[in-house]
Order: sequence, then C-alpha cells, then structure tokens
Amino acid sequence: MTHPETPRTTGHRRRRRRTLVTALVTGALAATALAVLPGTSSAATARQAEKLDRGVVSVHTSGGNLITWRWLGTDPDSVSFNVYRSGTKVNSAPITDSTNYFHSGAPEQADYTVRAVVNGTEQGDSVHAVQFRAGYKDVPITPPAGGTTPDGVAYTYEANDASVGDLDGDGALDFVLKWQPTNAKDNSQSGYTGNTIVDGIRLDGTRLWRIDLGRNIRSGAHYTQFQVYDYDGDGKAEVAMKTADGTVDGQGKVIGSASADHRNGSGYVLSGPEYLTMFNGRTGAAMGTTDYVPARGNVASWGDSYGNRVDRFLAGTAYLDGSRPSLIMARGYYTRSVIAAWDWRNGAFTRRWTFDTDSSTNKGKGYDGQGSHSLSVGDVDGDGKDEVLYGSMAVDDNGSGLWTTKTGHGDAQHLADLDPGTPGLEYFKVSESSGQPAELFIDPKNGAVRWKLAACCDNGRGVAGDVWSGNAGAEMWSASDTQVRDEAGAAKGREPSSANFLSWWDGDTTRELLDGTRIDKYGTSGDTRLLTGASVASNNGTKATPVLSGDILGDWREEVVWRTSDNRNLRIYSTPHETGTKITTLLHDTMYRTGLAWQNSGYNQPPHTGFYVGSGMGTPPRPRISTP
Repeated sequence: MTHPETPRTTGHRRRRRRTLVTALVTGALAATALAVLPGTSSAATARQAEKLDRGVVSVHTSGGNLITWRWLGTDPDSVSFNVYRSGTKVNSAPITDSTNYFHSGAPEQADYTVRAVVNGTEQGDSVHAVQFRAGYKDVPITPPAGGTTPDGVAYTYEANDASVGDLDGDGALDFVLKWQPTNAKDNSQSGYTGNTIVDGIRLDGTRLWRIDLGRNIRSGAHYTQFQVYDYDGDGKAEVAMKTADGTVDGQGKVIGSASADHRNGSGYVLSGPEYLTMFNGRTGAAMGTTDYVPARGNVASWGDSYGNRVDRFLAGTAYLDGSRPSLIMARGYYTRSVIAAWDWRNGAFTRRWTFDTDSSTNKGKGYDGQGSHSLSVGDVDGDGKDEVLYGSMAVDDNGSGLWTTKTGHGDAQHLADLDPGTPGLEYFKVSESSGQPAELFIDPKNGAVRWKLAACCDNGRGVAGDVWSGNAGAEMWSASDTQVRDEAGAAKGREPSSANFLSWWDGDTTRELLDGTRIDKYGTSGDTRLLTGASVASNNGTKATPVLSGDILGDWREEVVWRTSDNRNLRIYSTPHETGTKITTLLHDTMYRTGLAWQNSGYNQPPHTGFYVGSGMGTPPRPRISTP
C-alpha cells in the first residue's frame, strides 16, 4: 500500500445505449436486528445500516390502491401487518406472507397507515402513505439560473443523477440531486462548462440546501461522483464530493480561494488545489476538507497532456472493516489507477489505505489499465469485509491487490449472486478493447475466468440478472452478442431489447428491463411493455439512464425516478403490481445499499443484492445489521 500522488485516465468515445436463521431482537421492535446468512459464522459482525420508517406508499390504479411497505431488518422474522385507512382496518387477517395489500375500489386520496404485529401484539401506526395518485409521485425541484461561459456560450440546467440518504434523521430518505449544465463535457471534449450544482431535497420538495461546486470543477459524467451515506453512524447521512477553490457550501461558505480561476483556454482545469469535502447532509455545511488523493501531479503522466485521462474519477462506499462504512474515492482507469479509502469519524477524515497501480508493491503485476467506467463493491472472499472490484481487477478490504485478469478496460460490470447453484458472488463484465474478450464471467474471489467470448470490438454495454424464469439463475448479454447466456456461457435464446438497467417491477422475482423512459418484461419471442414514463426524460445522452433506480420506498420492488421534461420535478414511479413474495427491504442489504450509493459513479449501473433474487429462489436471508 502506498500513498498516490498522480492521477490518470483515458478519453472515451460516446457509444450506444448502455445497461437464518432468526432475527435476534431484544424487544418487540428492537433497534438492532441480527441474522445469519447461509454459510457464515453466527459470530459475524452486524453492519451499520439506516434506521428507516415503514416507507408506506399507496399507488392508485383503476381498480383501487396498492399499499406497500418495508419489512425492516430490525423486524423479527415472524412479524405480520395490518393496514388501516383513516384509522379503520381494511384487511381481514394479519398479513404474514407479503408486505403489500390491494384495497379494491378505494379512491386515490385514501389515507393509509400500517401497523406491525409482533408476538400477537399490534404496534403503533406507521408514517402515513405517500400517495402515487396517477401511478407516480412528483417531487418539485427548481433549476439553478443559467449563465454564459467565458467563450460566450449560454447554458441552462438539467436535473442529472441523484442519490438518496436520510439527511435529517427522520427515518425517511431524501434526495441529493446533481444539476448539470447543458454545456457539460466529456473529458475528451474541450470547452468551458457551467458550474455543477448539487441540491439536498426532501420528498415533499423542500430544498434543504444548495452547493455550488464552482468554476474549478468541470461539469460532465466523469468529474463529480458523489456519495451519500451515514459514515459516522449518527443517524444522518453525509455527502462526500471532490471540491476545489471557489466551491460554495450549503451555508454560503467558500472553500479555498473565492477568486481563483484555474481554467485554461480550452476549459480544462489542470492546475490548482483539489480537495475532498464531507458535507453535512441536513445543512449542506462543509464539515471537513482535505487534499484529494491522488493529486493530479504531472498531467502527462496519466496518458495525455491535454486533460482527458487525468480527470476520470470514480467513487463508492464499502464496509472495509465488516461493520462500518468507509468512503472510496478513485482516479484513473485506462493506465494508472489509484483508489483511496477514507473513514469519517468524529468530524474528521482518516485515510485507511491507498492502492496505487504505480506503487512498488503493484508495479508490473498487471493492475494498470484495468479500470472500468464504474466500480462494484461486495464481500467476494467471504471474510465479512468488502472488496472493491475495479474493472478487471479487485482490491482487498485491506487495500492490497487481490487479483487481476489483465483483460483491460470496460464500460459495464455486474457483481451479484448470478449463479445460485454455487456459493458466493459472481462477476460479469464487458470489454472495450477489440483485443480483449467481449464478455467475461469471473469468480470474484480469485479472478478465475469461468468463461469468455472471443475478442470482437468496443463492447459498450452488458447486463447480468435473472430476467427469464426459463433458465435457472441469471442471464447475461451484451451489445455485441445476439444471445442471452447462462452461468456456463451457453446460449439460451434471444437477447432482450435493451442492455442498460434492470428493475424488480412486477409481482414475480425475475427482473425487468429498464431503458430510457420505459420498463419492459423479457419474453423469448418479444418483450412486453409494462411502463412508459409520462412527460419524462432520461439522462446522460445515449446512456439513457434514469435519475435514480432502486428500492427507495414501499416493499422490496424498485422505484424508478426520471426528471420531467421541463426539469421542474423528479417523477417517481412505484409498482402497481401485487406480489406474494416477502423480502426484507433491499435498503437493509448492505451490498445493495452501497450499490445504490455508487449508482451515479461514472457510467451508471443498477444495484444488485448480496443474495440471489430470481426464479426458483429459496427463502431470502435476513440481514445482520445495527441501526443508530
């Protein structure tokens, strides 16, 4: 492990569209839930997680209202539920086998709460249901004022990527939204950009704060990767971002020099200090700022001299000690890669470790040039601690290199339990280089390649997930292939109509296809449209990704958030389909939760659970968590 000094990264061309045991509780609703995953020790450490409310939603349909809610990791296994409309119970018997209820014939304005039943005793009312009256819920947002760059180019703002966290400690998730100017640039493109703006927003549209990253943070998909997570365990999420001279926090305080302008004549920022700042999630105030690691150093040492490869950043969150989250901030993936792990404790940053492909420990071992446009986080070796999967390589929880396949850079990667017939996680990725395998299926504990396709091309998109009940386990496909493949690499039939995002949307446990502003159900002869977003737009050009997708409300199914076409609302869609499956809220599966946190990083990818969810799945495990 060494401490990096210089970044690197390579330019990128735009491509086509991308892709039990028992809960141990000390009381009726204890603050800590403990459960044991299959094959792990009962002495495993509980992981810190969010203390959430029930997240009740009511989705109106032509036949009535679908009410869904969270089965929390802090609930006992035997918990059941009753649903109340304006204080009157609407279900005839406690609901034991799911966390949804369809109230037939009810009007859209009906007001619902849910009460847990523990050991025969009914608990108090939950929060009131969030109403999805037209099938969606709008969260009002206000675009920043546009402007004009020094070269005379006018710009306005579009809502871009978002993340979620409980910013104020009330048990409800809030949004952190990145606003991107219409002249945002890929690193390979010269030119000035407007400033990047970040808002903290409650579900009712109340804006808690606005942060202006300033003129010295260039705008584009590769520059600002932000993490929203409760790093210090105080019950409120923090927000971590790369900052620079002129960044203005949510309280109006300037970081560094307010007057400094480090932009060169091509609009790149290749000089001046670079910082890492932790912001208070409730107020937006900068609580701590340190030097960004790694420093850019000599720009040319990252692969070019004009500023493309030096400013490629990734970010994530990982439980490196097995119990508490750490911040991951990285730079570079085409040549040199540097990953720094930080702890935020007691109001201060502490660097846990730094992995540098150019260090004496790692030089010449094939770790350089292996990064992807995103990263993944999970416990791949079964020791209870998370690893960072960084394209074609992995870094162990202690910051040492774990393995490298030496198969180079790629655009998409998926870490999940893709093969339920074998213990642990599997890893699927695609390659950008025409000299590398188009697809690889990897054992992530040691980097062994189980199967691969021949080298073919710049393979821009790849997806892995169980989208078809006719095959045991997950299916995998990519932009360069015409087939879906199983865990052995065997062709299983027609590839889906998209290779972008995934969503658990309808009532079964197979996942659906999310692309652009629609959700489709895979079928062997053709896909079926389940949802088309109304008056919404996708983000990030040809990547066609949502603002956010994940289990943020209701039961374990996933919501999708798009921006409305006028950039005045975040439009949240929640499933209108009943289900008979009961799974703990995915927010309390820490692999899924960290995946939701790093979804905005680089080329956005969907989150995956740490256990198999799909056709033929067994009883889902309960999470082992502790909450503030």
